[in-house]
Amino acid sequence: MSQSTFLTVEDVARNLRVTRQTVAKYIKDNELNAIRINKSYRITLSDFQSFIANNSIIQEPQVAYLKKSKNCFLDYSDKSDEFEVLYNASRGLIKNVDKNHHLSDNMFIFGDNLLVLKELLFTHRNKVDLIYIDPPFGTGQDFNSVENIKAYSDKLVDSVFLEFLRKRLILLRELLSEKGSIYLHIDKKIGHYVKIIMDEIFGYDNFINDITRIKCNPKNFARNAYGNYSDMILFYAKNRDNNIWNEVTEPMLEEKRKELFPKKHPKFGYYTTNPIHAPGKTIDGDTGKEWKGIMPPKGRHWRYSRDVLTELDNQGLIEWSEKGNPRKIVLASEHKGFKVQDVWEFKDKGLSYVDYPTQKNHDLLERIILNSSNKNSIVLDCFAGSGSTLKIANKLNRKWIGIDNSTHSYETIKDTFKNENIICNYYEYFPLT
Repeated sequence: MSQSTFLTVEDVARNLRVTRQTVAKYIKDNELNAIRINKSYRITLSDFQSFIANNSIIQEPQVAYLKKSKNCFLDYSDKSDEFEVLYNASRGLIKNVDKNHHLSDNMFIFGDNLLVLKELLFTHRNKVDLIYIDPPFGTGQDFNSVENIKAYSDKLVDSVFLEFLRKRLILLRELLSEKGSIYLHIDKKIGHYVKIIMDEIFGYDNFINDITRIKCNPKNFARNAYGNYSDMILFYAKNRDNNIWNEVTEPMLEEKRKELFPKKHPKFGYYTTNPIHAPGKTIDGDTGKEWKGIMPPKGRHWRYSRDVLTELDNQGLIEWSEKGNPRKIVLASEHKGFKVQDVWEFKDKGLSYVDYPTQKNHDLLERIILNSSNKNSIVLDCFAGSGSTLKIANKLNRKWIGIDNSTHSYETIKDTFKNENIICNYYEYFPLT
C-alpha cells in the first residue's frame, strides 16, 4: 500500500477508540491533516501515523495495538506496516455457493484466509470469542493425504513464513471480542519467534500460557539430541483481565483416587480425613472454645464453628479415633477434579483420521473450547484442515467459522459434515476487479 492510501473518518475513529465527532474535532483544529473529497474527509496513512506520533492526547490504551510493543518486537526484511495489513485497498465478495442455504450462522469459507479475514472485519469485528489455529509450521514441505493427494503446502520458511503468519494474526486480533482468546498451535523450532510476534500484536501483558503438548511416544532419532515428542500452544487473550475462563478440571483417575482416598465408608464410599483444627490460637472467639468435651490442641483453633462441627458429626462426617481424636471425612465423590497445568498429553496417534494429515486430537480441542468460550460463542479456525475444530465447536453448541484454501480440505469437510449431519453454509471468496 502506498503512503497515499486514504483512511476514512470511521477507520481513524475505530483505531483510536474514539467517536467520529472526536476525529472531526481533530481535523477542525488542524491537529489531524485531512483532504475533503466530495462531502467526506479522507486521511492518508502517513498523516495518520504522524498524528499518533506527535499528538500527546492519544495515549495507551487507545492505540495499544497501533504501536510496536515497548517490551519486544521482531525485526526482519519486508515486514509490512500494520496499517498496510489492515487497510489494503483490495476487496472481495464472500458468496454463498451452497444450493441449500441453511438457517445457521455456521460457515465454511473457501479461499485465501488473509483475504477472507479482511472481509470478515466488516461483519465480525470484535465478535469472535475464541480462535484456535494450527497453521503450517514453516517446515518447507508439502503434506499429502494417505491417497497421496496434496492436502496443503508448507513451503514458506524463515522470515517469509513469519510475515505470512503475522499478517493473519493482526486481522485475527481485530476479530476477537474484548473477552476473546487465541490459541496458536506451533512447532518449537519456529514457535519462539512466533511468540515474540504475538507479544507485539496482542501485547506482552496479554500472554497467558505457553502450553507444552505431548504429541506422541518418545522418539529416539539417530542424532546427537534429545528425543522430540512435544509441540507448543501459545495462549493469549485480547484482554487477560476480561477473557472467558470456565476452569475445566481434569478428572481424578483411579490410580490417583487410591492414593488420595484410600479408605472406604459403608455409606459414603471412598474417603480420606483431614484435621478439624488449624494453626493459630483464638482467645475469645467460638473456634477456641471447648467442643464435645475437648479443646483444640495447644496453639491451634477449630477450622469450623462449633455449630458446624456438631452438624458434621450428626451427618456422620466426623471420624473419631480409638483415642477420641476427631477428623473431618472428605469424600472422593465430592472431589471437583484437578486444576489443569501447562503440560498436556494429547497424542495424535490412534485418532480416527478422515484422510487428512496433521489432524489434531479432538479431546485437546474440546478442552480449549470448553475453557475459553461459552454456548453460542463464535469459534474461528482459519486453517480449518479436516474441520476438527468446527466439528467439536458444533458438538459443544458454539457457533463457528472455518476458512481454508485447500480443495482437499474443502472436500473432506463437506463429506464429513454430510455423513455426520452437521449443518453448515458453504461460501467462497471472489476478488472484486
